[in-house]
Amino acid sequence: MLEGEIALVTGAKGGIGAATAIALAEAGATVVVTARKLADAELTTARCAQGRAIAVACDVSDAASVEAAVKEATARIGAPTLLVNNAGTVQPIGLLHETDPAAWASSVNANLVGAVDVIRAVLPAMLARGRGTIVNLSSGAAHRPLEGWSAYCAGKAGLAMVTQSVALEYGARGIRVFGFSPGVVDTDMQGEIRASGINPVSKLPRENLAGTGDPARAIVYLGTASADDLAGREIDIRDTNFRARVGLPTG
Repeated sequence: MLEGEIALVTGAKGGIGAATAIALAEAGATVVVTARKLADAELTTARCAQGRAIAVACDVSDAASVEAAVKEATARIGAPTLLVNNAGTVQPIGLLHETDPAAWASSVNANLVGAVDVIRAVLPAMLARGRGTIVNLSSGAAHRPLEGWSAYCAGKAGLAMVTQSVALEYGARGIRVFGFSPGVVDTDMQGEIRASGINPVSKLPRENLAGTGDPARAIVYLGTASADDLAGREIDIRDTNFRARVGLPTG
């Protein structure tokens, strides 16, 4: 399905990032698994199809780290043709005036500026090739405010506009970009949200949260030509028409 593709997944220590890396490898892509600590990336790489993944350290909040990671991946297996911008943080959680200004800025840097830095790093080779796919992990928080999440909402809202900007500037040159909202998934981030007790999302019982498998399958689908008509859009995994296209349960 994705043979010949070189996929770079950020924030792949666990959760959606790890599940996506594994699913991409199963679909035939060669995967660059990244995490802030190399050892964490290596653990996910070990779970991927044999010979289908390499581990590279990458801290998206550090532009130099991003540049170095893309250069290393390119030297080892080739330039990425598919980017999954998954890395991010929901912290700091709290009312705006009670959050630490430096932590607030750091959140926006990781969720927005870091994602842009990765896009900037992979674009030249994609443009030279005349094709490429970028999947930015979005959220309902990109489109509506949630109490205690001002930094996260601002970062994701900015990333949604970046998705549209990339589509406008590079769509005619073969770059497909998607904003993908995975829904409320049982990850470490959701654990932090439940611990905060702020806003309705924190009140959701863990047993009601979705697993990481469906978002991973959806991202694999976005990596294929079957999703060409969706390029440039914000896509929500809860959309029944989209789920049917991917082959996910709709009932």
